[in-house]
Formats: sequence, C-alpha cells, structure tokens
Amino acid sequence: MVGGVLTSLGFVFSAFASSMLHLFLGLGLLAGSGWALVFAPALGTLSRYFSSRRVLAVGLALTGNGVSSLLLAPALQLLLDTFGWRGALLLLGAITLHLTPCGALLRPLALPGDPAAPPRGPLAALGLGLFTRRAFLVFALGTALVGGGYFVPYVHLAPHALDRGLGGYGAALVVAVAAVGDAGARLVCGWLADQGWVPLPRLLAVFGGLTGLGLLAVGLVPVMGSKESWEGPLLVAAGAYGLSAGSYAPLVFGVLPGLVGIAGVVQATGLVMMLMSLGALIGPPLSGFLRDETGDFTASFLVCGSFILSGSFVYMGLPGALPHCRPASRPTMPPAERGEQLPTPQVALLSPEGPRPALDTTC
Repeated sequence: MVGGVLTSLGFVFSAFASSMLHLFLGLGLLAGSGWALVFAPALGTLSRYFSSRRVLAVGLALTGNGVSSLLLAPALQLLLDTFGWRGALLLLGAITLHLTPCGALLRPLALPGDPAAPPRGPLAALGLGLFTRRAFLVFALGTALVGGGYFVPYVHLAPHALDRGLGGYGAALVVAVAAVGDAGARLVCGWLADQGWVPLPRLLAVFGGLTGLGLLAVGLVPVMGSKESWEGPLLVAAGAYGLSAGSYAPLVFGVLPGLVGIAGVVQATGLVMMLMSLGALIGPPLSGFLRDETGDFTASFLVCGSFILSGSFVYMGLPGALPHCRPASRPTMPPAERGEQLPTPQVALLSPEGPRPALDTTC
C-alpha cells in the first residue's frame, strides 16, 4: 500500500520536472522504490497462496504486465499527442495510485514451517543467508546476468522501431505485438510448468536461452533486410522475443520455492528483484551508450542478448537443469494376481572383439 502511494507521487513529481535531476528523483527514486515495495511482497504472498498450481498462478498474475503494455503502448502515444508528456505523467500517477487498494486486498497467511519469531539482525531480515546455499547462489548469478539484457526491449524497443522509420504508432504496434506474445506465453508456460513433465530449472534454462536468441533476432533485423522491408521482420522478431520472455518470467519466480523453501520465498523474491535491478542498471545505459557510439541499436541488442544467453548457461548448474544418466534399477515383480513380468534384457554393445554386455541406463 505504501508502494502505491510512492509510485503515484513519483509520477506526479516528475510531471512538474524542470531538469533531468528531477526526473531521476521522481521516476527513478520515488517511483522505483514504490514498485519495489509493490512487486516483491505481492509475488511473494501469491507464491504462499498456492502449492499445486503455483507457477500458473504466478504466470496469471504477471500477465498483467503484458496486458498493460498492450493497452498502454497506443494509449500513451494518444496521451502524449493530446496532453503532452506532463499531462501523461499526471494521469499515470492517478492510475498507479490504484495499487494502494490492491495492496489492501492481500491477506498474509501463516503456513507450517514459518519461523516462530521474526528474523533478528539485518542480514537475517534481508535473507542474505540464502547466498550460502549453492543452488541459490548459481540462480542469483544467472539472474543478474539475465537482468543485464532482459529490460532493454522495455526501454529501447520503441526507439529502435522509430530509428527504423516506423513512426509513433508503428513503434507502438511493435511493442504491442511483443506484449501480446508476452502475456499469452506467461499463461501457457505456467500451465506447462505445473504439469511436472520437465523440471523447472531445465525449463528456466531453455526459455532463458530462447529469450536471448529473440533479443539477438531483434538486433539483427536491420542487418539482414533492406530499409523498405524492416517492418515485417521486426514485428516477427518482437513477437518471438515476447513469447520467450513471457515464458521465462513465471519460471524465474516459480522455481524459488524449490530452491529456498516456502518460508523464505518472500525474502528470495526481493533478492531476485534486487539482482535483476542490478543488471538493469547496466543493460539499458549500456544499450544507450552503444546506440550513441554506433548510430543504431543493432550492437545494443546483440550485446544485451549475449548477457541473457550467458545467464541461461549459468542456470545449467542448477539441480535438475541437465538430464543425467543413472543405472536402471531392476523392475520390481508385480503381485501374483497381476501376472508375471519379464525382466528387462541387458543391452549388448557391438565391438571388434564381439558383443559385450553393458549396463542398461535410464536418462
């Protein structure tokens, strides 16, 4: 609830800005602090509400990001044309104030396994002890690297389209296509993850890698096509990025209970957001610097896509991220009334010396 008030004040304060410093304080400090107070407690509380369909619930909640991007991309362009940027910021401040009643609807739950007393000391309260766990440390490093490129399209996808000469509403269409793919993929991937067919760390590494490849595709569009044919490939690349990034989003939070336990999921969510924000401190400024140096966003998207691919490679160190082979156990004999079961034959490998037995393995 406090975060909703701070976010609204940040937009209203920025509407009266007379220098870049005012925007840094308003949109950066006030609104950024408000979003942090909203996002981490909301997702952490949601993860505690659900057990069997947790990833789908997180994906459904995060669909709001994609839907808002879809609606706000053309709406903001209309607000800018009608009221100017100051009026648009005032209206956004009124919209974000609705986060406060949304926070009032969240109900904390006491679950088995919760600590009997609140943590003592700043390190325990912040959950920094989670970094002593190897799995969470690997996850944290991968997430920080992914954060270095993940937020670049949110900042520079529309300017990239404007550089390609698509115009204001053409750039909004590119953002809207990415938002549609993002919103739909969050639901589908949440459902897929809850089926248990593939371990969550493996899905995280796969969709993280696809997100990096999608970002590379966005950057390569101006290289592979002529100026007259940029719009179609850019829409396709933006849609591919939206699908992959939307699939990644619920997984990065859905995997946390398996790494830290349900009791530490709220603290872990806050740490994950901090790590992604640290990456975001590098990605968009680096993307803007490369654009200024090279004259377009091609190098920006290629470098930031490499960040995401590097983080996905680190995710492969998580338990269950890679398939493994183990000796197959002998099948147990069924009850007599169900009949007999033939033993599984041994696999024979052919060699110059003739066939030799080898242990059957299950991958």
